[in-house]
Amino acid sequence: MHSADWRKRGYLRVGLLLIAIATTGFAHSRFETRSRVELGQLQVPSADYVKLWSLGFDAAVADYFWLRAIGVVGAEQGAVEEQGEVLADLIDLVTTVDPWVSHPYRFAAVWLTRDRGMVERGNRLLERAISYHPLDWRNRYHLGFNHFYYLDEQLRAADLLEGAIGLEGAPDYLAPLVARLRSREGGLQVAAAFLVQMIESAEDEYKKAEYLKALDEIQIEERARFLDEARVEYWRRNGRDIEQVTDLLAGPNPVLQRLPRAQMHLDGFEWILDPETNQIVSSFYRIRYQLHESETDRQRKQEWREREAAAEAEGA
Repeated sequence: MHSADWRKRGYLRVGLLLIAIATTGFAHSRFETRSRVELGQLQVPSADYVKLWSLGFDAAVADYFWLRAIGVVGAEQGAVEEQGEVLADLIDLVTTVDPWVSHPYRFAAVWLTRDRGMVERGNRLLERAISYHPLDWRNRYHLGFNHFYYLDEQLRAADLLEGAIGLEGAPDYLAPLVARLRSREGGLQVAAAFLVQMIESAEDEYKKAEYLKALDEIQIEERARFLDEARVEYWRRNGRDIEQVTDLLAGPNPVLQRLPRAQMHLDGFEWILDPETNQIVSSFYRIRYQLHESETDRQRKQEWREREAAAEAEGA
């Protein structure tokens, strides 16, 4: 190829790049600033419109708007929730123009949490991320977390997290976490069956040990629930509660003939009444098998439910 042809091709590429830059500038001119904060009230252009005029420079144009999204978070100084719509529009634009990006999806998951609607927008972005990056466990993890933590959908979260198990880089705690989620909604037997499957298929001995520990916790919880039922029967027969777990063995007509083991594989542990909760617990674990939720989280979910109920009442 003659040098003149090379120069022509070089001029053409430079020309296309200049057009892309000009297009980005034109799109930027469509932003409207209506507050002291530069990015406070952005009018985000249509993602399809920007993609149409990116002229093949998708990555460069997406990077430009990705920087604008970062600017929203940086400019707000703690009030990012108020700019949720703008931020969601920007990340949607970025991932539409260049869906092969990685971090923007999870960035959205972290910041789009103002209310249920914002969380659901973040979830749709994460679903897009999974379709383009099916082997990245982090997108499934964030999506599962959102369904559990914000939307209170434990089984959906378990399904999503289960899909991340075994992917490169996925942490070992995912399988026990899935088991806990299933135990909350699907019952202990479902959780135990899931863990047995993971134990049988685990090739790494350390992972297998983690799964065995989680299965042990479930089996102890099953026995604790059995003792809970015996405790109710003791109250029915005697008109009072037990003072210690061994009371279930006492009297001429004891509720139980013997207590189950308080640890599946080790001796020296017993069933006790927790001094704070008054629950029957194993002295090995000293806590019942459950997913713990802070008071702040419960209040947040209650506020969301009340807000949604009020919105439905207004629309009725």
